[in-house]
Amino acid sequence: MPSYEFVTVDVFTERRFGGNPLAVFLDAEGLSDAAMQALAAEFNLSETTFVLPPENPQHHARVRIFTPRAELPFAGHPNVGTGYVLARRWENPIEHFTFEEGAGLVRVHVLRDADDAPTGARVSAPHSLSMGIGVPTETIAACAGLAPEDVATEMHEPLVASVGMAVSIAEVVDLAALARANPDIAAFRDAAARVPDAPAHFPVLLYARRDGDALRPRVRMFAPLLGVVEDPATGSANAALAALLTALAPGDNLDLAFDIEQGIEMGRPSRLFATARKTGEGPVMATIGGSCVPVMRGWVDM
Repeated sequence: MPSYEFVTVDVFTERRFGGNPLAVFLDAEGLSDAAMQALAAEFNLSETTFVLPPENPQHHARVRIFTPRAELPFAGHPNVGTGYVLARRWENPIEHFTFEEGAGLVRVHVLRDADDAPTGARVSAPHSLSMGIGVPTETIAACAGLAPEDVATEMHEPLVASVGMAVSIAEVVDLAALARANPDIAAFRDAAARVPDAPAHFPVLLYARRDGDALRPRVRMFAPLLGVVEDPATGSANAALAALLTALAPGDNLDLAFDIEQGIEMGRPSRLFATARKTGEGPVMATIGGSCVPVMRGWVDM
């Protein structure tokens, strides 16, 4: 009976039991798709990753990402955590990894302290910003258990955005409204069925400005149809948020840095650092990064 080693880390935090937990299977070769999905459901974390040999030997690994219910083409926190875990395992320091994923090639830059020990990672989103359909304010409010007037529309209407995985993004009027949000799973099912061209599982990111500063948002992320009622720290969605806010900011040439809070209402405070760049000639690109801490390790017999 083969055994598969796993480790867990808390991502986007500098202390254990904060941030977003991630399970990483270090050598998943031999596991079937069904076995990976079953293991992700068993761990019941936002995501679990499975590291496989790359198809192209010039790359470092093929990484598959599963929520408790489905496989994802890309996600931020699993890449940050997997890059950190692999950097701790490699004998020789490495500056970055290139992972093969469903959304394409993902570049993961390893963050290190003064002693060259890995402390976290920064991920370059695999795609430039794409902005899709608008989402009715009433739909977002219903999914979040809020009133329509709690949704702010001065800067932008609720809309779908992506830098690798599509998410519906909406601003709310203040931190109090953000704290009141309470996802309604029936409303999510209805939205996924009724909103044309919306992401299949209809994930929703809400944000409010801290002290009125768009560069310092606090966010909450709901994806109950993916088995994640609320996520404590969401890299891909926050990278999309940074890219969106940069695209909407005045000026043709901008490099913006975002200091993002998440997980506060869940008791798992997380801190994410995003950057986004736009030029008059090209697309908006984004990165997302933060610190990680190790928590557990073990083996599963299959």
